[in-house]
Amino acid sequence: MIRRTRFALPLLALLAAAPLTAQSPSTPRALFGQVLGMIAETAVDSLPLDSLYERAARGLVAQLNDPYAALLSPKEIADFQRNSIGNRYAGIGAQIRSQGQHVTLFRVYSDAPAARAGLRQGDRILRVDTVDVSGLPVTKVTSYLLGPPGTDVRVTYQRNPELTPHTTVVHRGEIRIPAVPFTLMFGDHVGYIPIQRFNQTAALDVAAAVAQLTRDGASRYVLDLRGNPGGDLDAATAMAGLFLKPGQEVARVKHRGIDPVFYNAEQTMPLGDAPIAVLVDGGSASASEIVAGSLQDHDRALIIGTRTFGKGLVQTQRVLPGGWALRLTTGKWYTPSGRSIQADHGGLGDERFIEADSVGARPIFHSDAGREVIGGGGVTPEHIVRPDSAAPAEQELARALGNRQIEFQDAVYEVAREVQPTIHGAFTVQPAWRDSLFARIERAKLPVTRAQFDAAEDVVNRLLDSQVSGLALGDGEAFRRQAGRDRALGAALQLLDGATNQHQLLATVGKG
Repeated sequence: MIRRTRFALPLLALLAAAPLTAQSPSTPRALFGQVLGMIAETAVDSLPLDSLYERAARGLVAQLNDPYAALLSPKEIADFQRNSIGNRYAGIGAQIRSQGQHVTLFRVYSDAPAARAGLRQGDRILRVDTVDVSGLPVTKVTSYLLGPPGTDVRVTYQRNPELTPHTTVVHRGEIRIPAVPFTLMFGDHVGYIPIQRFNQTAALDVAAAVAQLTRDGASRYVLDLRGNPGGDLDAATAMAGLFLKPGQEVARVKHRGIDPVFYNAEQTMPLGDAPIAVLVDGGSASASEIVAGSLQDHDRALIIGTRTFGKGLVQTQRVLPGGWALRLTTGKWYTPSGRSIQADHGGLGDERFIEADSVGARPIFHSDAGREVIGGGGVTPEHIVRPDSAAPAEQELARALGNRQIEFQDAVYEVAREVQPTIHGAFTVQPAWRDSLFARIERAKLPVTRAQFDAAEDVVNRLLDSQVSGLALGDGEAFRRQAGRDRALGAALQLLDGATNQHQLLATVGKG
């Protein structure tokens, strides 16, 4: 009886209080406190109070109808800075990827601690210090490899085709992921600069790339922003400013209730009127659009490709106690001609951020020279070049694989890792490589017949060529080997070939 009484009294008290609570006036603040208290004290599956507070705070942010608002923990901030933007961090200087039950070095940055310790792309990581990392998720292995600068970490790895594991000591250091992974010269005069991220040193990386290509003989330039989702917006304004005249507007921000904030070019490069083409696509967003839009508005570059994503909202991140941060949308980006970068994304929850005149017919603005540029969100190229559609055999292979395409890509990577040690220069894809790939497909029981596989020989060869050359010869050579199939780059090279200055380049496509 005593035990029944101990459980029954709180229940009776709750039932007795219910009518009173329902009838008493309550402020929203009091209501929140009452709900939180009841959950913490009586919910059968309740969480610790700290966890409840955190979930309540995240739920509050989620209810703002702001698709880009976020509450970030210290770990989430560090992960974003390292993975999404590529700012400095402390570690070994390598990217890893999961390959079935194994973890493999996918990329090793030149002159990084991992490279100095003898690690190479394609090495399979077996142990980190005393921990067997086989089968562990990439995020967990990454956490073992990261650490304070100056500390050591022992990495046990296996290099194909050797079976004996090797162990090396990596002296951790401060890592800076380059915004420009490589540069290339096409012909004698065109310098190619792929820009993969907007981090704290992106403008410096681009300036250094332009300077080196100029020394190599470049007098025309291609900036490739395709697939670049953005990042540090200060880096974007600094990068765009490199190609403009001092004082020219790069972009402006409009916040609610205050005057617009203008960003202008400061440190510029002495390129004169050297012609510049910028490649964009639907994956170019945010900071990429600031660069492309400003150069287009000032007639400083010819934009080639397809319309950009249209991410023109400003997120302000405020630091909170304990290392947390709150990110809220506080304004919108506009190009120098007054175009809003933000586009209608068709139901992504950000319709209230769209300009009224961007619905329906897209508005027309004008560049400094009077050329028509299209508004309504995103940056629309003057020269539209869409990628080739997949061949029927390629489409059939993709349909057969369905949701197991990642397993197919892993099989391609494993074949590339297998043949990597034999590649020291020019090569062609061998029939034996394709046979090895199909054998892996069969072992994995992927739903692809030999007839479907053989019919898609062209795309299979391209995938093998790209992976093998990337592992054995580096990203730059891998890109060069595929460049002949790149329609947008081909159009840029053709247009640049006939132009000695920016005016001539823009004249090749006329207005609009």
